[in-house]
Amino acid sequence: MIAAAESCTGGMISAALTDVPGSSAVVDRGFVTYTNEAKHEMLGVAMELIDQQGAVSEEVAGAMAAGALQHSRADIAISVTGIAGPTGGSASKPVGLVWFGLARRGGDVQTEKHIFEAKSRDFVRTEAAQKALQLILCALD
Repeated sequence: MIAAAESCTGGMISAALTDVPGSSAVVDRGFVTYTNEAKHEMLGVAMELIDQQGAVSEEVAGAMAAGALQHSRADIAISVTGIAGPTGGSASKPVGLVWFGLARRGGDVQTEKHIFEAKSRDFVRTEAAQKALQLILCALD
């Protein structure tokens, strides 16, 4: 079973997973946690962590994946948090920065950072969703 915790992709990963006929056999649930409050309330991400590291960080991506696993029946949880733009970036966290988390029941949480070309907001979101799906596939091998 798979769960997704999404911020900047806003449900695109869950939508892609459930586009496949028979997906109900493997998709448990999706969390769209666009705000910091949603990350805290739905996934149990500590507000202190968000305040200290920022919502777009390795630590928050990992906590989101772990929280999705904890709040679901899934065996694998993917998380994504990033800056899709066109605004909101900084020198240390540019538009196109996306952090991914992958948690497996009984295993460690893995994180991965990508900086996608900031061609457009849609481009960053689509690339992030596609990368998340690739990470899920790799985890299943």
